[in-house]
Amino acid sequence: MIKILQYGEGNFLRTFVDLYFDTLNKEGLGEYSVNIVKPITFGSLERFEKQNNKYHIVLRGMEKGAEVENVYKVDCLEKVIDPFVNYSAYTALATDPELKIIVSNTTEAGICFNENDKMDAFDGITYPAKLTKFLFERFSAGLDGLYLLPVELIDNNADELKKCVDKYIALWNLSDDFKNWNDTKNFYCSTLVDRIVSGYPRDEQTKARLENLIGEKDELVSIGEPFGLWAVEDKGNIRDYIKEGVHNIEVVLTKNIGYYKKRKVRVLNGSHTNLVPAGLILGAVTVYDCMVDEKLSAFVENTLASEIIPFVSSDAKATTAFASSVKDRFMNPFLNHQLVSISLNSISKWRARVLPSFKDYYAENGAIAPLLTVGFSYLMALYSSIYEVEGKYFAKVASGEIEIKDDLPYLQYFANNGDVVSFMADEKVWGEDLTKYNLFAKTVQENVEKIKKGICLI
Repeated sequence: MIKILQYGEGNFLRTFVDLYFDTLNKEGLGEYSVNIVKPITFGSLERFEKQNNKYHIVLRGMEKGAEVENVYKVDCLEKVIDPFVNYSAYTALATDPELKIIVSNTTEAGICFNENDKMDAFDGITYPAKLTKFLFERFSAGLDGLYLLPVELIDNNADELKKCVDKYIALWNLSDDFKNWNDTKNFYCSTLVDRIVSGYPRDEQTKARLENLIGEKDELVSIGEPFGLWAVEDKGNIRDYIKEGVHNIEVVLTKNIGYYKKRKVRVLNGSHTNLVPAGLILGAVTVYDCMVDEKLSAFVENTLASEIIPFVSSDAKATTAFASSVKDRFMNPFLNHQLVSISLNSISKWRARVLPSFKDYYAENGAIAPLLTVGFSYLMALYSSIYEVEGKYFAKVASGEIEIKDDLPYLQYFANNGDVVSFMADEKVWGEDLTKYNLFAKTVQENVEKIKKGICLI
């Protein structure tokens, strides 16, 4: 038996990681069991208890131009533990010789260090602090190390997790022997995950349809897209436990996790971020709406072809193939991927996901990227129309009034009629002065004026 400890019971891990290990079981490629641990006090495990830790996944979308809707029953969960209620069940995992892997999804903010965390505490301390305590229990039992596979969406997620653990070892004055054990026996493997998961259906019609499709009521059912990719850093003997190939999701063991990260962030996330403000202003509600609109669809394709794909990798063929799959995923009519949801924190997203492509284009061509500039202009047009109502921030678009959610200083800046060019020059926002790019500020300012007059730039 190969046991996995999973920090997090949310829809994504259950639709991605747990379905993968369940598939390996059903394909006869191993005997895996997942033990879920609730990482925070919020939330209840009542549904797991009610359904005996079994649930269904429905993958809905497009494959080779045809609509698919496939149901999978997942029964690889051994235990679902609330450590705040049953701490002994949690620590028992630390001394289980069959435990080999730890997977975590504690959000991007979950991998952090807090110098006020105490080793004799549990409730309220960070995930890395909890992990350090857990690993110390295992070390004290004289057991071998583990493979740690964080899926949090930060760069070098495993390296960042280990840095935090190292800090807690120093903070709590844990032994040099434990530090050496952690350095040499545990393998921190950075990962990149890619699957769009919409989770539990919200509308009654979809709930009824899925209940009929599954054949029973399932309060844990989760919806995802057929596409799935898990790139995992190849360390130690991880191949004994993680199987490459397509096992519901495609799994790649690689020494170059950076390529997969760069490809996803720039092609998938960058396309989303560049498209969303334009889509909202022009009346689209979902990504699917954009992709069935002739102008917006062409905007996505042309931006990818000329301003994103050429700067991802020397292997343009592989990146183009991935981009093609991304466009198919954007065409998924089932996911109901709301543009407003994707617009959350658009400023930091543009900096992380689009600015690198913009800079590469500028370095190569000595000029601003035309289509990325248009996308940024729509973003600035959207934000410069923000107004406040009782502490919330809104903008009017073609489909109606939408709430804009971002860092409060940005919202307040634009609600107080802040200037676009001054905002572009703020190095604290962008990490650099964007007005240094020749004609960028002038072009954006002119574009914003046109957009506000109802002129379509796409």
